[in-house]
Amino acid sequence: MQTIPMDSSFQIMAFVGTRDAGKARAFYGDKLGLRLLNEDNFALEYDSNGTMLRVTRVPDLTPAKFTVLGWRVPDIVAAVKDLQTKGITFERYEFAQDELGIWTSPSGARVAWFKDPDGNILSLSQHVD
Repeated sequence: MQTIPMDSSFQIMAFVGTRDAGKARAFYGDKLGLRLLNEDNFALEYDSNGTMLRVTRVPDLTPAKFTVLGWRVPDIVAAVKDLQTKGITFERYEFAQDELGIWTSPSGARVAWFKDPDGNILSLSQHVD
């Protein structure tokens, strides 16, 4: 049997669970603008700039208390404002965030968090290059 060593040449896939595929489809497709690749009884599969996101149908879900998916964006202010026009609300935490809910980290990266319909925490970030 041939073995294939694991290395960085393999493309990563992302997974997140949903209890309601209809709400997830509207959120990830309509609000976030991801392209639906496939839908079956197990999952919704989206393309996010070449990375597959599998939104897996699950009967029960306890959302993690930390970010499970995030997108790097070139202009976080524009991205936050765009998502706000689509009805997305940004989270507030117990640290300094600006009026849009954007936090500036010690490294200078700027981050804003929001939730999908199942309560999964997602983020946008703009990094200092």
